[in-house]
This record gives sequence, C-alpha cells and structure tokens, in this order.
Amino acid sequence: MIEILRLGHRISRDKRISTHVALVSRAFGASKLYYTGQKDSEYEKSVNDVVKDFGGDFTIEYAKNWKELFKGKTVVHLTMYGLDYREKIKEIKGNILIVVGGEKVEWKIFELADYNIGVTNQPHSEVGALAVFLDHLTNSNYKSFNGKIRIKPCAKGKQFY
Repeated sequence: MIEILRLGHRISRDKRISTHVALVSRAFGASKLYYTGQKDSEYEKSVNDVVKDFGGDFTIEYAKNWKELFKGKTVVHLTMYGLDYREKIKEIKGNILIVVGGEKVEWKIFELADYNIGVTNQPHSEVGALAVFLDHLTNSNYKSFNGKIRIKPCAKGKQFY
C-alpha cells in the first residue's frame, strides 16, 4: 500500500500544486492522499470528481495530526536534502507513506522519517519529485482505472473509448 501526505496546504496559494500532487499520486499508484494545513472541501471535491470520472479507488482525507499517520508505516520524506532515491529505492517496502512538503517542513519530519530521499538534490517541484519517485517505486506498473472516461492513446488529437 502506498499513501501520500501533503504537508501545509494553503487554500489561497496551493490549490493548483496540491491538486497536481493528488493527480500524480493517483495516476502513479498511491491509494490515498492525506493533507494538512487548511481544510479545503473544494480541493477534496475536485479530487473526488476526477476519481468518479476516471476511475480507481483513490481517496483524499484531511489530517489534523500528521504524527498519527506515521504509525506502522515506512515513512519516506521527499526532500532535496535527502539521499539519492536510486540508491535506496530497493530497501523501501511495506505500507509506505510518502511525505511531500508545502511550506517550510518541520524538522521533526526529517527526524521521524525512515528515509529522507532526494530526487536530484536540486530545488524543483514536489510534484516532479513525487512522479519520478512513484514511477521507480512501482517499476512503472500502472494501475487500470476503468472509469467512465477512458482515454484511448493516439499519435495525434484526443480520443476516448
């Protein structure tokens, strides 16, 4: 099982980036996204609408206390300061909780995480780091979603089944 924790969601600033964290999480194999910061029913509805239309069993939930989520999980904190993901990815097993930051990440996250993992050790988007990490963690084995809307891959244009 793979779950994601998005830290520090701010309604006025993070709507788009938090939505992209959720979309990448779902598309690349996570089953659930927790988020902290400001509770945002619009954000939850937007993610749930994608699941309803495109399928899958992905859920989103507001978390008041992120520390509770760490219990019984292998906690992977994605940070540009972490160890190279390519050197550690084979060690990461079990019920996995991947933590991605928003605003400044509390030092306690660095201390409590089982792994502090970096994707390039350069500043870039948490969405990019999450996509690369999930792709490698799942060996590019993507889920079948069987939603109401199903995209038919094509060389040009847009097609649906």
